[in-house]
Amino acid sequence: MASLDDYDEFGNYIGADLDSDDEDEMPQNPFMPPPSGAGVGPTRLEGYDDEDESMPAPEESALMEVDEPVHNAVILHEDKQYYPSAQDVYGEGVETMVQEEDAQPLSEPIIAPVKVRKWTVEEKDMPETRFDKGFLLNMTAFPDMIRNVAVVGHLHHGKTALMDMLVFETHKLAWDADKPTRYTDTHILSREREISIKSSPMSLILSTTTGKSHLVHLIDTPGHVNLVDEVASAIRLVDGILLVVDVVEGMMVGTEAIIRHAIQEGVKITLVVNKIDRLILELRIKPTDAYYKIKHTIEEINTFISNIDPDPELRLSPERGNVAFASTDMSWCFTLRSFAQMYADTYGKVDISAFADRLWGDIYFDNETRKFTRKPSDPEHSRSFVQFILEPLYKLYSQVLSEETDSLRDTLEGLRIKLKPVMYKMDVRPLLKAVLDQFFGPSTGLVDVIVEHIPSPVEGAINKVQGTYSGPQTSEIAASMQMCDASGPVMVQVAKLYHTTDAQSFRAFGRVLSGTLRKGMDIKVLGEGYSPEDEEDMMKAVVEDLWISEARYFIPTDEIPAGNLVLIGGVDASISKTATLAGVDVQDDLHIFRPIKHMTESVLKIAIEPIQPSELPKMLSGLRSINKSYPLVATKVEESGEHVLIGTGELYLDCVMHDLRRLFSEIEIKVSDPVTKFCETVLETSALKCYADTPNKKNKITVIAEPMEKGVAEDIEKGRVSMNMSVKDRGKFFQEKYQWDLLASRSIWAFGPDDNGPNVLVDDTLPSQVDKKMLNTVKEHIKQGFRWGAREGPLCDEPMRNVKFRLLDASLAQEPIFRGGGQIVPTARRVCYSSFLMATPRLMEPIYYVEVQAPADCISAVYLVLSRRRGHVTQDLPKAGSPLYTVKALIPVIDANGFETDLRTATQGQAFCLQTFDHWSVVPGDPTDTSIKLRPLEPASGQALARDLVLKTRRRKGLGDQIAVSKYLDDEFVLALSASGHADLLG
Repeated sequence: MASLDDYDEFGNYIGADLDSDDEDEMPQNPFMPPPSGAGVGPTRLEGYDDEDESMPAPEESALMEVDEPVHNAVILHEDKQYYPSAQDVYGEGVETMVQEEDAQPLSEPIIAPVKVRKWTVEEKDMPETRFDKGFLLNMTAFPDMIRNVAVVGHLHHGKTALMDMLVFETHKLAWDADKPTRYTDTHILSREREISIKSSPMSLILSTTTGKSHLVHLIDTPGHVNLVDEVASAIRLVDGILLVVDVVEGMMVGTEAIIRHAIQEGVKITLVVNKIDRLILELRIKPTDAYYKIKHTIEEINTFISNIDPDPELRLSPERGNVAFASTDMSWCFTLRSFAQMYADTYGKVDISAFADRLWGDIYFDNETRKFTRKPSDPEHSRSFVQFILEPLYKLYSQVLSEETDSLRDTLEGLRIKLKPVMYKMDVRPLLKAVLDQFFGPSTGLVDVIVEHIPSPVEGAINKVQGTYSGPQTSEIAASMQMCDASGPVMVQVAKLYHTTDAQSFRAFGRVLSGTLRKGMDIKVLGEGYSPEDEEDMMKAVVEDLWISEARYFIPTDEIPAGNLVLIGGVDASISKTATLAGVDVQDDLHIFRPIKHMTESVLKIAIEPIQPSELPKMLSGLRSINKSYPLVATKVEESGEHVLIGTGELYLDCVMHDLRRLFSEIEIKVSDPVTKFCETVLETSALKCYADTPNKKNKITVIAEPMEKGVAEDIEKGRVSMNMSVKDRGKFFQEKYQWDLLASRSIWAFGPDDNGPNVLVDDTLPSQVDKKMLNTVKEHIKQGFRWGAREGPLCDEPMRNVKFRLLDASLAQEPIFRGGGQIVPTARRVCYSSFLMATPRLMEPIYYVEVQAPADCISAVYLVLSRRRGHVTQDLPKAGSPLYTVKALIPVIDANGFETDLRTATQGQAFCLQTFDHWSVVPGDPTDTSIKLRPLEPASGQALARDLVLKTRRRKGLGDQIAVSKYLDDEFVLALSASGHADLLG
C-alpha cells in the first residue's frame, strides 16, 4: 500500500519501482478520486430479489461488477476539452460574445437592453368590429361597391372627429366623454400637439339608408396649411373629397386651396357643414338666424367654386343631396333625405324624396292647409328647414341642457328614446351624446352622400387615368386601367409612404388601377425620373406584404384587385416621393404616373449639422427617411458642404426636425436660423447681345435675356402649358394668351430648370444665317447648359425665374468632335449668365399670404405687428354671424419667422393666424450695386435690401462678394465693351 511520501506535491508517483506484474495493481493515488463504481459494492442484477436466497454471495460476484469503460484512445491536444463550452452551459440558441479587453467604451453596456421603438399608436390585437373582416376582404373584388374618398378641410374643422364618428359606428370601442379619441391620429407628435400631421387611411364597411353595404376607403388628412402636401397626395388617389367646413368659421384659406386643387385634379366635391351645435351653444342665435348662417356658408363655397369653374354640375346644395349637416363632436350627421326618413319612421305614409325636396330654400309649411307654399301666410312664419329640422334640434339641446329630469323624460318618451334611470344623473355631455345617438342613429345620410355623389373606381377610372397617366391613352395598358380591369396587367400608383411602428422601414400606399396585386409577386418599381427612353430609374422588387389600412391596425391580405387602396410592404427601397408599380410582364409602352402637383411651395430653409461630426452618416440616413416621409420636403447640399432642409413653414420644419432627431436618426442636430429660398430674375432686355466662345475657340453662341410676361411662369408651373403638348397647341397657347409671335411660340426649345420650370429657352436663329440641321445636333447640349444656368443663377446660386433666353446666333465647327457636350454645355451656361447680368438682374423673395382671425379690439395690434415686418394688410372684414374679424395680409417669408408668436403676444392670445406661400416678389434695390455700403449688425433698409440679402447668401454659401459680368465674358468682348465706353455694364 503506497503512502503519501511516495508522491510529490503535484501528485506524481515517486516511490519504489514496481514490477511488471504489479502494474495492474497500481497503488491508489490519494490525490485522485476513487474510480467510478469503486466502493459501491456489487451491482444489482435484474431478475433477483433482495431477499432471493439463490442470489450469489457478494464475494462470489466480483466478476459480475459492471464498471464504466475506460477509454485509452489518444486525444490530441487541440481536441481536449478542459472546460465546458458556452453551448453546453447555456444551451442552444444563446448568443455568446468573446471580446478583447477594453473593446467597448464604458458608456455602453456589454449587453444592451432591448429597446422597444414605438412611434405610432397601434392596437395590440384586432379590435372587434360590427362588420366581418372577411366580408371586407371579399368586397375588394367588387369595384362598383367601392368608394375612394379623402376627408379634407381647414384646420380644426372636424375631419378627425368625423372619422371617429364612423369608427364608433363600425367598431365596438369605449367612448371617452372627457377627451376626443382621435382614432386616425396615430403619430406620436400628432397626439402631443392635438393636430393631424400625417394623412391616415382607413377602410370601413358602411351602410346607406336603404341598408346596402359599401366598402369605403377613407383618407383622413391634416388641415394646417403647412401640411397641405399630405392632402395633395391623398387627393391624387381618390375619386372624390368630403369637404368638412365649420359652419361658424366658414370659408378659410385652407378650404380655398383644397377646392382649387380638387377642381384642378378633377375629383368630385361633396360637403359636410359641421359644428351645427356651435350655433346653438356658442353663438346662441335664433333658429332663423342659424338658417341664414348655414345658407351663407354654403353659398360662400359655391361662389368660390363658380369663380374657378362655372360648371353648374359642381354646385353644392342640400336639395341636390351632396351636402350633409353634422356635429362630429356629438357624433351625429344627417341630410335632408335622412331627416325626412326619420319623420317617415315616426309618422308613416310620408313621401320621403318629395318631403326632402321641400326642406331647403324659401319654402314654408302652412299648418292650416297642411301644404307647402313659396310665400309665408304670416310674416313670422319660419321656413320649412327651420320648422322641421332646426327648431326640434334646438328644443332637444335646450331640454337636455336644462337638467330638468321630469320634462326631459316626457320629451324623450314622445321621441321614443329610452334611457336607463341612472343615465339621467350623468353629466350633461355624456347624457347629450346618449340622447342624440338614439335620436339620429347611425350616420347613413353621410354614406348616401358618398355613394351617390362620388363615383366608384369603375366610373372614375377614365378621369383618373387621363389626368395622371403620362403615357398614350390609346395603349393597351391605358385601356385596361380605364376599364378598372382586375384581370389586366398590374399597374399601381403609389402616392405616399408611411413609416412602420418602429420607423425602421416604410410601407407604400397606392391605388391599384389595373390587374390584381398579389403577395410574393415580382414587380417593377418606376421612379419619377423613369421614361421609356431612359430606364435608369427602375428597380425590381418583390411584394412582401399587402394590408388594408385601418389607421391603428392592419388587415393582411394575399391579393388586392383593381379599384382599391392598399398598403404594400417590401417595395419602398427606391421610392422617395411617388412611384409607379408595374407587373414584370408589362414591357411595351410603359410610362409612369405624373408626379403630384402640389398646392404650395417649399420656401423656408434651415441648415443642419450633427453636434458630433462622426454621426454625419446617421444624419444622412435620417434625411433619406425624411425625404420619403414628407411629400414636399426638399434636401440639398450646398457647395460649402452644408446640408439644407427646405419646407413650407415653421410648423412643417418643426415636425420634420422632430422626426429626424427622434424617429429616424436618434442623434442631436444643430439647426441654423431659418432663411428662405430666393429666385433671380431680370427687369429689362439685355443691353447687348452676349456671346461666348467654347474653350477650343471653334464654336460661338449668342444669346440675349429678357423678362417674360406676367403669368407665364405660373402657367408653366401649374401645367397649363408643357413640353408634352404638340408644337401647334403650344404655339397657339402663347399666341392667344400672351400675343407671342407665332414663329417664336413654336420655336420654344425648353422650359428650365426642369420640365415645369418658370424660364424659357427660345430658338430665334434665322435659317439664312444658321445651319438648322447642324444646330439641332447641339440642341440637347444648349438645353442642358440653359437648365444648369437656370438652376443656379449668377447672383447667389439660386434658381432663375421669369426669364426668357433667346438664342440669336450659333457658329459651329463642321467636325462633330469639336462640338461635343464638354464644349457646348458650359459655354451655353456662361452665355446665359452674361446675358442675364446684362438685363438689369434683380432678386425675388417669397411672400406669405396671412389670414388672421381676431376680435375687433385686436385689429390695431395686428396692423402694428405686420408693419414691423414689412407686411401690409390687403383686406379686413367682419366674419358674418360671429364676433370675429378676418384680416388678410401679405408678409415676406424672411420676415415671417416668429410672426405668429409675436402676434399672439401683442393680442394676449386672442388672434390666430395661418400663413401659406402666395407669390414671388422683387426685392427692392439693385443686388449688383457696389456703391451701397452695408454696416455690420445693422438691418438693411429700402434700396439696400437686395444687396444685403445677396451678399449674406453668397457668404453663407462660400461664394465671393464680387458679382462681375466680366467673369462670364470672353476677353475680346470685354475689351470691345471698354473701348465703346460701356465699361459700366461690367459691374
